[in-house]
Amino acid sequence: MLQTLGSRVQEVLGSLRREVRLTPQIVERALRDIRLALLEADVNFKVVKAFVDRVRDRATDRVVLDSLTPAQQVVGVVRDELLGLFGTPREGLSKTSGRPQVVLLVGLQGCGKTTTTAKLGRRLAREGRHPLLVSTDVRRPAAIEQLAVLARDAGLRAHEPASAADPVARATSAVSEAGRLGFDVVLIDTAGRLHIDQDLMQEIVAIRDAADPSDVLFVADAMTGQDAVRSAGEFHHRVGVSGVVLSKMDGDARGGAALSVVSVVGVPIVFAGTGERLDDLEPFRPDRLVSRLLGMGDILGLVERAEQAVAGGEAAEMARRARRNEFTLDDLREQVRTVGRMGPLDQVLGMIPGLGARVPAADVDVGQLTRTVAIIDSMTARERRNPAVMNGSRRRRVARGSGTTVQDVNRLLRQFTEMRKVLKVAGAARRRTQKGKRGGMAWPAMR
Repeated sequence: MLQTLGSRVQEVLGSLRREVRLTPQIVERALRDIRLALLEADVNFKVVKAFVDRVRDRATDRVVLDSLTPAQQVVGVVRDELLGLFGTPREGLSKTSGRPQVVLLVGLQGCGKTTTTAKLGRRLAREGRHPLLVSTDVRRPAAIEQLAVLARDAGLRAHEPASAADPVARATSAVSEAGRLGFDVVLIDTAGRLHIDQDLMQEIVAIRDAADPSDVLFVADAMTGQDAVRSAGEFHHRVGVSGVVLSKMDGDARGGAALSVVSVVGVPIVFAGTGERLDDLEPFRPDRLVSRLLGMGDILGLVERAEQAVAGGEAAEMARRARRNEFTLDDLREQVRTVGRMGPLDQVLGMIPGLGARVPAADVDVGQLTRTVAIIDSMTARERRNPAVMNGSRRRRVARGSGTTVQDVNRLLRQFTEMRKVLKVAGAARRRTQKGKRGGMAWPAMR
């Protein structure tokens, strides 16, 4: 998501950096291109107009144009105004002393409410909270069972009262059971429709009044663009939304919903769904999104994903084996799996400053990770420990077993050999450095 918009904006700002001297005319031409890029990304036209006007007023100021680095100053102005589109950020749920804390998730049918409910419960559990999930969608076939299955997969508990017909009764029963059993959060998944209607709103208002939630989160499908923004505004008008959750941020959405919803609706984006797994829900941090949009990367986000994907003890042991030149194909397989746990490869590359725009999503071969693991899994334990025994017949056997070609096997073994050489050189350099630190003070005297 936002990759096309990011590439366009980075191209425009890059052209400014190549100018020897900036003039109001050059800035105006760049703003015209940015305006077109935002409109093509399905950003609300009123938001685009206000954004461009603010950037123009600041970027054409004589203090900026006459500065030593005018192009960088304009980039800074664009970044500040993009951040301004998201208003005052708020991470996570509202702070409240009431227990259990009740969170109501609302939205149209198909926006991802049920999955988001399970993802949010999973995230709260990782933070040490104890959530109880309940579905009040008694109309959609298997909606209650869907939440129960997702809760079980996430290691959470879903409330299943004896009375299953009344949505309000299901919600109040869950709140009562949470208080009795010690759950500190109740997540209420509500029904949705293909469009907003009076019955839907009356039902949600009745649940809200009975459960008294601290947060009413509108789940917006980022793939629907401005339709998500319009429906968010309507829900906010009728129910009172406290925050927005953007689902399906990992899709090919053009980004208009993310850049428009706060300005149009007036409530912050608090969470973003970044994948299909139950762990793929993150607090929405506009500064990181804007940095990635402008090609500045997201190193903090990359570090956080890496910390979640690999345990500290495993990382230390892997580093020790690499330093001692004991790195094997088993270790390579674990590293590949770790990268896979960090999320889609194009997202990970987009977090590296300057790399996301240079490696388009279309050029990222996500299947290469799967093929690498399949090739290594098709080897015997001896072959993984000592790839030197891989002769022609063994390579053909591994290729057949992994569903790849002999060329793929040869390429992997060649890359692994080069990797071991690099690690060996790095380990030797580190040992020399440590040896020099231990005895370095005596060297001048010896000379």
